Amino acid sequence: MEKLTVIKVGGKIVEEEASLSNLLQEFAKIEGQKVLVHGGGRSATALSTKLGIESQMVNGRRVTDAETLKVVTMVYAGLVNKNIVAQLQALGLNALGLTGADLNYMRSDKRPVKDVDYGFVGDPKEVNSDLLAGLIAQGVVPVLAPITHDKQGHLLNTNADTIAAEAAKALAKHFEVTLMYCFEKKGVLSNPDDDDSVIPVVDEKLFKEYVDNGSIQGGMIPKIENSLAAVKAGVKQVVITQASDIAAGTGTVIKL
Repeated sequence: MEKLTVIKVGGKIVEEEASLSNLLQEFAKIEGQKVLVHGGGRSATALSTKLGIESQMVNGRRVTDAETLKVVTMVYAGLVNKNIVAQLQALGLNALGLTGADLNYMRSDKRPVKDVDYGFVGDPKEVNSDLLAGLIAQGVVPVLAPITHDKQGHLLNTNADTIAAEAAKALAKHFEVTLMYCFEKKGVLSNPDDDDSVIPVVDEKLFKEYVDNGSIQGGMIPKIENSLAAVKAGVKQVVITQASDIAAGTGTVIKL
């Protein structure tokens, strides 16, 4: 089965010209087929402020009212996505920027209101993996923005980590998939104060041990839980690493 690497990148890496350029050069070096999923939350927050629209976050998730949806669509699907596509073309990759509405590749349902009303936020329900696989087979590098749709004419803001995981799981029937989450550290650290204390491999048993002894905590817990779920769903492995190491493939490997 042909190999495919799905890279999710966000945070400051996407927002700053130099770091984005370096990331895309490393991305271009990855052998085999590849997909890039990006965020862009800082840019969306900055534009919202300029427009006088208050950004509301709950547990790290953006509450998306009608005006905020306009901003995130402009930033994610427009400015950030097309900037990445243009830079990848300059590196010799035939990139195609997509939201979930484009070619109906990812459909979501609006998140139901429970403790919090997140507004126009979507939870993915259906991925057209055959279509994505067909594009990839033609030499296209999909660049996926964190916007989906409900197939009723409405766009929905969707978490980029979730889009990466759902795309990777769906494509696992066509490819041997590695999902890579890029962030500012070299991997999952056993000591948050020591950047070189990278845990090389985490499986379910080790994950429980690291959580129990406090080595893995905070926001890293749901990231690894989602990574283990992706592996259970057919993704070969998930790698958590820093952007400069994606071509080398180093970092923390999450596997069963």
